[in-house]
Amino acid sequence: MLRLNNIKTFYGNIQALDDVTIKISEGEIITLIGANGAGKTTTLMSISGLTPPRTGEVMFLGEPIHELSPNRIVTMGISQVPEGRRIFPHLTVLENIDMGAYLRSDKEGIKKDIEYIFDLFPILAERRGQAGGTLSGGEQQMLAISRALMAKPRLLLLDEPSLGLAPKVIRQIFDIIVQINTEHKTTIFLVEQNANLALKVADRGYVMENGRIILSDTAQNLLSNESVKKAYLGI
Repeated sequence: MLRLNNIKTFYGNIQALDDVTIKISEGEIITLIGANGAGKTTTLMSISGLTPPRTGEVMFLGEPIHELSPNRIVTMGISQVPEGRRIFPHLTVLENIDMGAYLRSDKEGIKKDIEYIFDLFPILAERRGQAGGTLSGGEQQMLAISRALMAKPRLLLLDEPSLGLAPKVIRQIFDIIVQINTEHKTTIFLVEQNANLALKVADRGYVMENGRIILSDTAQNLLSNESVKKAYLGI
């Protein structure tokens, strides 16, 4: 479904990614783990067009997308849930969700998908008229995921969904990520510092260090890899 071929991404003259190659097949949950500043978020930004790679290519469903605008990439079927959630705090929950469907025109489909969102996150249904900025951190994360789902992505990019959340809420969020993958048939690319939890829900994983992929394997093998356990799992 998605392939990054030897991409190099820069911020000005500072190189953030160096020859990154990643492949994601349809229906998978893939996780990218690594320390803070390793280049994980830049990888997602390179896919979504917010920070395009300087060299290399990003292929989605066989088409090159690395020179497309972010809004065009969304229409092709890729949505990103950014780190820190970045909801619209002064808009209501329902208005935030509706913003995710900005590029759509199928009113009946939008209505049906909102109903699906409220089934997935009942707390958001209860708070549909409440300003997004008044929600708890976990509820805002649910709202950010909901907004991304309203674009009907085939590939969902998740950037640090556990950041700043209580353990109980994190488990709930990850349960929903798996549910979206299995029920909604959405392929997921998950960037996460909580490597232990990410690898437990993923099919495969990549380890990033200083802008380079240093290891890739099945999630199960990475969980039992001694160097991964020592560096990222606290074991």
